[in-house]
Amino acid sequence: MLENLTTERRNQRTMHLDQMSVTELLTVMNEEDAKVAGAVKEQIPNIAQAVTAITESLRQGGRLIYMGAGTSGRIGLLDAVECPPTFGTSPEMVVGLIAGGSNAFIKAVEGAEDREELGVADLQSINLTAKDAVVGIAASGRTPYVIGGLGYARSLGAVTISISCNKDAEISHKADISIEIENGPEVLTGSTRLKAGTSQKLVCNMLSTAAMIGLGKVYGNLMVDVQLSNEKLVERAKRIIMEATSCDLSTAETTLELAGRKPKLAILMILTGCTYTEAQEKLELSKGFIGPAVQQA
Repeated sequence: MLENLTTERRNQRTMHLDQMSVTELLTVMNEEDAKVAGAVKEQIPNIAQAVTAITESLRQGGRLIYMGAGTSGRIGLLDAVECPPTFGTSPEMVVGLIAGGSNAFIKAVEGAEDREELGVADLQSINLTAKDAVVGIAASGRTPYVIGGLGYARSLGAVTISISCNKDAEISHKADISIEIENGPEVLTGSTRLKAGTSQKLVCNMLSTAAMIGLGKVYGNLMVDVQLSNEKLVERAKRIIMEATSCDLSTAETTLELAGRKPKLAILMILTGCTYTEAQEKLELSKGFIGPAVQQA
């Protein structure tokens, strides 16, 4: 029942929200938002389990698949589409599914989230396999679209992970690893695009970033597989190379071009003095990690 869900309860601090001054209501929103990071922190042990499972799936050639409805679906999609430019992944490696299809990102598709079979169908449409990791996101923890998807994924032997904002959520029982973030009632009753949405975004940030670090796509704290899709990112890549190698701008620019505009290869070429082909071979042997590749030199 909805009345039993924390995400649906009334926040006692905002019972007179409509009578507050702008400054008062913004202050209480900010104070409530400040609780989110702490709520996420309590779930770090479960998030860590999820990261380990996702990383292993990706190493085996599987995919990270987010699925959800409404705000939850949009958050998963957002994380998925940011992975290729940030980490140089293929668009197929991290996938976002939203109830009602991609058009639902912009405009809600009424009733789509209420059908379990649509969650199953969406996973079937991308040929889900046992190698994949499926993350079902639902603030309420009871969205049929997500429940159906997680159930199907589990039946195939895929890793299943749930993210909800209520304790003992229904989707938790459909997942191998459950992440339940208790943010407390929303400032605006039931508006889970607020604290619930913020906490879900934080968790997705953790899942994808930590998994990509585990795949060698980060050196120090530098995103060395960044795709150079615009001028800003080209300049960022040069700075990354300079930071990683302590070289000057001219060396960074020249080597970046010699490396086929791949910052990771350029860094390895500068650090070891090897050729483009040798750098490729070293990275292949080190499974994409720069540190071990440098030690081979």
